Amino acid sequence: MIDHITAGQALNVLKILGIYGRQRPLSALLMNVPSGFLGSKDIVKVEDRELEEEEVEQDFTHCAKCHNQYIRDFEVIEKYRVDLPERLDGVVKCDNPNCISNTNEPVISKFMVNKKPVELRCIYCDHVISEGIADHLI
Repeated sequence: MIDHITAGQALNVLKILGIYGRQRPLSALLMNVPSGFLGSKDIVKVEDRELEEEEVEQDFTHCAKCHNQYIRDFEVIEKYRVDLPERLDGVVKCDNPNCISNTNEPVISKFMVNKKPVELRCIYCDHVISEGIADHLI
């Protein structure tokens, strides 16, 4: 279960995890739930799947304050805060039309992550994405 997702971003989290609702695993989605910590938040629960730390870190744009929880038999057995990764590969599209990652070359997008404030810097063209990061998801 991923808790404390930025309100309204749970569908983007599912997209990054490759969960589209047409196949297993079963998942539950709560959006705009009241939160004393954030005001409102989203929650994603994926049944019968323990998300790898790397998978959750790919959701950093929506999970700067997220916690990943492993639940078995209705008990939390492990809980940790999601850390922002240093680099993202193949998750975000550079919006610079002249970037080599936007050509027909066999190049995947790669971004260095600045944590405060959250912004992405393309390693190929140095273009910075600081707003609307969710709009650039591949």
